[in-house]
Amino acid sequence: MDQQSELAIIRRAYAKQILAAAGVADARIEQAFATIPREHFLGSAPWSMCRPLGNYIETPSPDPACVYVDQVFGLVPEIGINNGQPSLHALLIAAARIQEGEHIVHVGAGTGYYSAIMAQLAGPDGRVTAIECDSLLARRARECLSGMPNVEVIEADGTTATHSVADVIYVNAGVTHPAGGWLDALSEQGRLILPLTTDENFPTPGSTFDSGMALRSGAHLRIQRCGKAFNARGLLPTALLPAQGAGARNRTAEAALAAAFRKGGWHTVTRLVRNEDVPENRCWLKGNGWCLI
Repeated sequence: MDQQSELAIIRRAYAKQILAAAGVADARIEQAFATIPREHFLGSAPWSMCRPLGNYIETPSPDPACVYVDQVFGLVPEIGINNGQPSLHALLIAAARIQEGEHIVHVGAGTGYYSAIMAQLAGPDGRVTAIECDSLLARRARECLSGMPNVEVIEADGTTATHSVADVIYVNAGVTHPAGGWLDALSEQGRLILPLTTDENFPTPGSTFDSGMALRSGAHLRIQRCGKAFNARGLLPTALLPAQGAGARNRTAEAALAAAFRKGGWHTVTRLVRNEDVPENRCWLKGNGWCLI
């Protein structure tokens, strides 16, 4: 059997395994993970696999089969920038409910692996705007995604980048609050996948990863526009590298978010309300001109 035939079998098994780990049954998402070559987005072999304590080990060989596991791989491991865990993204992409023909905005695209998977789901009539603020990663993303005509890579701050109305905005780094531009840009029934994280959620490079702290200081939410209202629900606790954009994190919002996580209850959130004076005691988290109830 030649290598490409062998890899096709390995990718199919990988796709089935990560969807099972995510608890997702979706043939379209499975096909996307089975189709997109992960090694193409990870740079030159050997590749750096992130271990549970935050350290990295190199794959034992340059065989692409090594990357088809439900593990995080380093993109810039010296500063903790990774290609995220496939089962986590399978769950979040399933929650985004991407349909053919839709416009997806991927904030924090890295080198574009998950942008490519979402582009596969959007199909030739859909498109992905992949936004990455890091110049090196944005350049690598353009190279990796050059064969996908329905993907545009923009080097910009994802909180302020200009783009057209989006059916899905998929945020791939921890923020302290939803950017107003993301809420404004959602189409009717548009979905925002939003990871809210405190400063304690992700360790600094070289420090020990505390999974318990991570689970108490970060959560992914799904927010959906319904007319002038926004439905919201908690998806799962999370640990993510903090976003670097100027509008992604601020001290006031971080302090409020940390207090909200300390009191608990993020999984009970049902709505995001904008431009209404909602009493503090009715909000799980209150920000400048918005709150989560």
